[in-house]
Amino acid sequence: MDYKTIELPADKSIALVAHDNKKKDMVAWCKKHQSTLNKHTLYATGTTGSIIEKEAGLTINKLISGPLGGDQQVGSLIVEGKVDFLIFLWDPFEPLPHDPDVKALLRIAAVWNIPVACNQISADIMIASPLFNETTPRSVPDYDRYLKARTQ
Repeated sequence: MDYKTIELPADKSIALVAHDNKKKDMVAWCKKHQSTLNKHTLYATGTTGSIIEKEAGLTINKLISGPLGGDQQVGSLIVEGKVDFLIFLWDPFEPLPHDPDVKALLRIAAVWNIPVACNQISADIMIASPLFNETTPRSVPDYDRYLKARTQ
């Protein structure tokens, strides 16, 4: 696969995903960083988005619930270039019926080279980085070049 460099924008689109046992942690994290998060576009899977909006006072673009396909919606937004950053608080102690969706979401985030935090301390460090509110170059798959090579 060939890659190209694009800019990770200063005004980011951030997806917020939290499994049931991590929703309280997500709300606490969002409250802690409310003033920073208000400057960015936020997406969240269904229940998580509703809880964050109500308890942290943030405007959330709500998708459907994770087990009903919300994780895949987030993945689709990543592929379309509409999500730049993923905070995904998943529960390592809880077996999940939609585990393949979780793995697919993390794979798509890795393929499209977007920053991912899977716990609060990682999210804290990432949001505190000077790069968080700046444009930053990132390498992504060059799909146009891939298609040209496949049709020749």
